[in-house]
Amino acid sequence: MPMSIFKSIEYLFILLALIAEVMGTLGGFGSSVFFVPIANFYFDFQSVLGLTALFHVASNLSKIALFRKGLDKQLLLYIGAPSVIFVIIGGVLSKYANSTFLEVSLGIFLVVLSLVFIIKKNLVINPERIPSVVGGSLSGFAAGLLGTGGAIRGITMAAFNLEKSVFIATSAAIDFFIDSTRTVVYFFNGYINSHILIYIPFLILVGILGTYIGKQLLVHVTQTRFKLFSLLLIFFIGMVTIAKVMLQTI
Repeated sequence: MPMSIFKSIEYLFILLALIAEVMGTLGGFGSSVFFVPIANFYFDFQSVLGLTALFHVASNLSKIALFRKGLDKQLLLYIGAPSVIFVIIGGVLSKYANSTFLEVSLGIFLVVLSLVFIIKKNLVINPERIPSVVGGSLSGFAAGLLGTGGAIRGITMAAFNLEKSVFIATSAAIDFFIDSTRTVVYFFNGYINSHILIYIPFLILVGILGTYIGKQLLVHVTQTRFKLFSLLLIFFIGMVTIAKVMLQTI
């Protein structure tokens, strides 16, 4: 790369992306819920969608490689298939969506559901076909429309009380198919351009390193704490999402 390109890169953004990747691995549902708000400070909304999709392809391949023994093929089908279908619909509609209203709705949804599962600690939903399909559809639609659906999938999988390696590996595999699909949609929407492509080599390294660090930290986290941590992160994400929109409208 020419030296002028290196000078134009926001290195603080790359550092924050690494932190987002570590947190996403610890939470079990990917980094986009943290990465998208961070990227919004540096890029326009459509560029954020394109950048997130490209970053996540590399990030999720790292998680699949490191947590592959936990992959649940049945959940991959039940959650993954509707996710891929609905991410296409969400991606197409992203050109016309009122992102403010949708972000507030998503924030409220995450806050309410995370609180329900935090308060009712013994509440567990069986990972059967119907709740899996519903969770996958909502997650895919939100990912295509807003750039992040991981928190919805996180709520779904936390409700199933999945073992942490199963949670992370299956979520990453689903996310990989979602991101591969929406990358194509975003490309044809014109969201992927040379301005963001210069960050991809850096973010590939961030995805690998962040996932590795997260895995090492997870060794010291019990299953109960892993579930609680995931739910607390989702609650926090919901609150931040609502607060961000409110501040923008003042």
